[in-house]
Amino acid sequence: MLKGFKEFIMRGNVVDLAVALVIGGVFAKVVQAVVEGLINPLVAAIFGETNISGVWTFKINDAIFSIGIILQALLNFLFTAAAVYFLIVMPLNKLAERRRRGQEPEPTPLTTDQELLTEIRDLLRARQL
Repeated sequence: MLKGFKEFIMRGNVVDLAVALVIGGVFAKVVQAVVEGLINPLVAAIFGETNISGVWTFKINDAIFSIGIILQALLNFLFTAAAVYFLIVMPLNKLAERRRRGQEPEPTPLTTDQELLTEIRDLLRARQL
């Protein structure tokens, strides 16, 4: 049972997912800081309220409707998507384009010594399992 768990944890995609989760959590805090430090003051200057979620709230038969909450969620999504695009996706696309045009050198292939060491490592791992 522990052997199977170890194999599951050591898969590359699980580690990549864990790294993405940690980076995503930290990145969300950066976006939240931008929204609180820049966007909310702009909203306060335009609407007179510090938080857009309180804008356009109305009540019908003891049911409270708030268009501002929907607008706040949409703004948060748009700013997060824009930050991900401009800070992560666009630079990676430009790097891939440079590689296609030959401006950026491709990663160097493994030497024969490195290939041999990789094979030995893989064989030792297979023996341990």
